[in-house]
Formats: sequence, C-alpha cells, structure tokens
Amino acid sequence: MTRASHRKKSTHIGILAALGVILVLVGFYTYRSTYYTKHFLPNTEINTVNVSNLTIEQANEKLKDAYSNKTLSIEDNGKVWQEVAKSELGYKKDFSEDLSSVLKDQNAWSWGMNYVSAAEKQEIDPLSTDHGTLDATIEKLSDELTELNKEKTPTSDATIEKSGNAFTIKPEVNGDTIDVDAAIKELKNTVNSGSSKLELTNFKTKPKVTSEDKNLKTQLDSMNAIANVKATYSINGNTFQIPSTDISSWLTYTDGKVDLDNDKVKQYVTDLGAKYNTSTNDTKFKSTKRGEVTVPVGTYSWTIQTDAETEALEKAILAGKDFTRSPIVQGGTTADHPLIENTYIEVDLENQHMWYYKDGQVALETDIVSGKPTTPTPAGVFYVWDKDEDSVLRGTNDDGTPYESPVNYWMPIDWTGVGIHDSDWQPAYGGDLWKTRGSHGCINTPPSVMKELFGMVEKGTPVLVF
Repeated sequence: MTRASHRKKSTHIGILAALGVILVLVGFYTYRSTYYTKHFLPNTEINTVNVSNLTIEQANEKLKDAYSNKTLSIEDNGKVWQEVAKSELGYKKDFSEDLSSVLKDQNAWSWGMNYVSAAEKQEIDPLSTDHGTLDATIEKLSDELTELNKEKTPTSDATIEKSGNAFTIKPEVNGDTIDVDAAIKELKNTVNSGSSKLELTNFKTKPKVTSEDKNLKTQLDSMNAIANVKATYSINGNTFQIPSTDISSWLTYTDGKVDLDNDKVKQYVTDLGAKYNTSTNDTKFKSTKRGEVTVPVGTYSWTIQTDAETEALEKAILAGKDFTRSPIVQGGTTADHPLIENTYIEVDLENQHMWYYKDGQVALETDIVSGKPTTPTPAGVFYVWDKDEDSVLRGTNDDGTPYESPVNYWMPIDWTGVGIHDSDWQPAYGGDLWKTRGSHGCINTPPSVMKELFGMVEKGTPVLVF
C-alpha cells in the first residue's frame, strides 16, 4: 500500500468515527427530548417551586407539599399569634390539571438550552375555584384581628381641641393597633405567593394627620381667629356683644373643616327672639302724663326669622372678622333701631288725649274720643300704614244695623279697621264722653286738628295706644 493510499484510508476512518459520534449525540438528544415529553425541563420553576426533571405526578406532590401540607405563621412582633393550615386558605388539593397544561406547552427539544439559560418561571393559580374555604378563613381571621385590636393602643390623628377659650393642637398617638384591611389584603397576597410567614407589626395603623400638618395649623389659626371675633348685635336700640365663650363653644372641627354647631347657634338666635321680638314682647314707654307705661304688642312690630338669621350669623362668624349686625326680621318695621324713636303719635285712653311728637318735641296735641265700652279702642303699638282723604267708614252698630260715616281724613293704624279720623258729629272731646258717645273703636279727632295732623304725619309713623 502506498503512502497516499494509507492517508486516504485514515481520512475515511476519521470521518466515519465523527459521524458515529454525531449519531450517538443525536440519538442521545432525541432520547432526552422524548424524556422531556413526560418530564419538566431543567431549570423549571412553577410558583417558585423547582420541578426540574419531575413528572406531573412528582411535581404535583411537591406543589401539594408546598401549599396544602404546610402552615402559614401569623406573627405579632416576632411571636406566633396563629398558625393557619394552608389547606384552610383555599389551596387546590390537586395540581395535576394545571401541571399537564404547563408540560404540554413546553418545548421538549429545548432541554439542552435550559441547562445554560435562566430559570424558566411558570405560574399557575394555586387556589381552588371554590373560594368558600378561603372566604370563611378570611372572615374568621378578620374577626379575630378586630378582637386583638381591643387589647392594643389605638392610633389617632392629631386634632384640634379646646383649651379655655382658645384652641390648641392635640398631638397624634402612634398606637399599635393593626390595620385589619391591609393585613387581610397582604394575607391574600401571601396565599398567592406561597409565603409561610406574615408579620402583623408591618401593618400597624399610622396617623394620617400629625401635629406638623400644615393644613391642621392653618385650621388652628382659623379657629382661634373665629373664637376671638367681636360679634356685635344692634337690636331695638340695644347694642351688645356675643360672649366669646359662646362662640368658642359653637366651634367644631370635623374632617379637617372648621364649622359651627348649627343647633347651638340656632338656639342662641331663638333665645334672642324670645327676648327681643316686639311681636311677642310688650313695649315700655315713657308717656307724657302717666310716666312709664307698658304698651301691648300691635301691628308695629317685628319677629326675628330664626332660620335665615342663624345662617347669616354663622356666615358672619366664620368669616373671622369683627362685625356688627341687626337680625333678619319680618314685620311692620326692622330691628336696627329702637321701636319708638323721637317721632310718634301717643294716644292716652285714660286721659282721652293725643299728642304728636316730631323729633322729640310736641308738634300737636288734642283731646279725643275713643271707642265706647262695648267697642273699646284696642291698646297696642300700631303705625299709620295708610293715609286717605274723603273716605267712607263702614261697619255694624251694636244692634246689628250697618252704618256709614264719611270722613275727610283717614289714617288706619291696625288691620281691624281702627284708625284716626275727623268726626264732625262729636260736639266735644275728652273727659268721659267716650263712655256715652264713644266710637266703634276709632280715635275721633276734632276736624280742624285732624286736618292739621293729616298734613304733618307721614306713613309709617308709630302710634302708641294705651
């Protein structure tokens, strides 16, 4: 054999040997690929559990051990509070169906690459579709955590509290109660992650508002400003300030908002009405001849509108600035001035005399004839609400017959038909004539005087009859 023939033969042998090795490797890889049609690929994790090279049955046992056959330790400050069997957390008792699906989706021919690549992480839902067991456990743990909190120091936010007539910040309290909702939420996450420990101190409730909260400090300044407001009322000639102690007692602070206790403010306004309403309180009056007299309520009066005034007063106080106001009223006049000032008509029934005061001075006076005993002139604080010339007064006599009395000047003062008018049928005025020649309630005035009075008096002039 020549040297060339020998080299050729050696080359053939080498090629055959290489092919043989390749065939062996291919066969081995094919064999292993077939193996991985029934086993999980190397470096495979399902829900963090390593199932590399395991069959479905083997992986199932390992997952069951990781979930259903173990416990979850719930600790409180490092000490075991409760241990809950994971089977009570609703884990599946068998994972075979899920594992079959994962195995079916894997590429058996990629087993070689899996040895050198990062772990293949797969996720399956470990929980049973029937959540009854988990729900029952969660409800039980929620109740027990709530009971546990009763033994702990509650956490509370910083807030504003009253101190004398001022307000201060009450610091927050860092307690050790557990945020039950947050703990339960993490418990559910723990169920999904497969963790075996839950530390309750990680869920301590924390104050949402601290003493350094800017908004709280702003509200404190606002409350102290409101508490120190000089709130002044001017009612019926009386001026007075609402006590600061009252205003501070009305102040409230809820959910970061400064407000006033509506019921307390309304009660204060109600009490104002009871004291000052001229519609329910008689009027003290210094008469010309009889000194101070008490005149009953009449048409010239007002009543504080409680709801409207409560709302207006609250708005004024919460503005935080000093103010003076008169209440919102309804009636024949307003409350921002004395009911009887320097211009008015005075009718003294006892003395059968009438005066007209203009700016504090007597501008006119005259004897009169008032209502007879069967139809007396009503006493009260009235006012001239109209003025009319050439009127005919109509009514009914004591015997039931109608009457008509033409007058030149007519000034009604109440809502029942009583007024001041001329009476040319009266022969005289004053004294006891009212007892025998009295009117049907009106104030009979000498015609010449009535003409003068009519020209002097303006609508709205108060008339005090007593």
